[in-house]
Amino acid sequence: MNTKGKLYLIPTRLGDNPPLEVLPLSIKKTIEELEDYIVENEKTARRFIKRVVPNKSQHDLKLKILNKYTQESELQSFLNPCLQGISMGIISEAGCPAIADPGADIVSIAHDLDIKVVPLVGPSSILLALMSSGMNGQSFAFNGYLPIDKQERKQEIKILERRSLELNQAQLFIETPYRNNQMLADLSVTLHPSTKVCVACDLTLPTEYIKTKTAKSWKSNTEDLHKRPAMFIVQRD
Repeated sequence: MNTKGKLYLIPTRLGDNPPLEVLPLSIKKTIEELEDYIVENEKTARRFIKRVVPNKSQHDLKLKILNKYTQESELQSFLNPCLQGISMGIISEAGCPAIADPGADIVSIAHDLDIKVVPLVGPSSILLALMSSGMNGQSFAFNGYLPIDKQERKQEIKILERRSLELNQAQLFIETPYRNNQMLADLSVTLHPSTKVCVACDLTLPTEYIKTKTAKSWKSNTEDLHKRPAMFIVQRD
């Protein structure tokens, strides 16, 4: 008989809207039951938990921090509660855990330890952007961040465009929000004029903006994307 606890993957909001406007009731029920969590940032995780379940005791929460500073040697011990029969949750900073997120390493270890992994439904900026782009939802790739160096970035943009054409595949990527306007400007001059570019920003928020146009059309862009979380999608037919 397996007496191990389960590992719940708990999605969060993509912005500061009321949690239950974009999250299903299953998230609230799970948070009500769990005291042990693996999170990226303690302060924001506690704030999120309080917003979802206001009467939950913050004092009883046990949070382990998983971010770029966490040593790989620490990870396996994070799941000790599960091995002792106590279920845990992973909470990302935004969206779904383990997608473009350090939580993937914990999930991999959970499988190695035969701990049941339970993914919960919630907003994914990758899927929301692709759904609303009009681009190929049958074949697509998420490429994370492109290089910061201007020349390397333009070279990578051309590689993604070529890959999109050869594979008939939508190519998704993100940028640090304060560089969004520059990214879109680079796309508009680097890509073939007829290549489609989708910009999907502030997803699920009142200021949500989603638009698919040709690279040429984006040259006259008037939408300010500065400091707005955005997903970019490129596809050349």
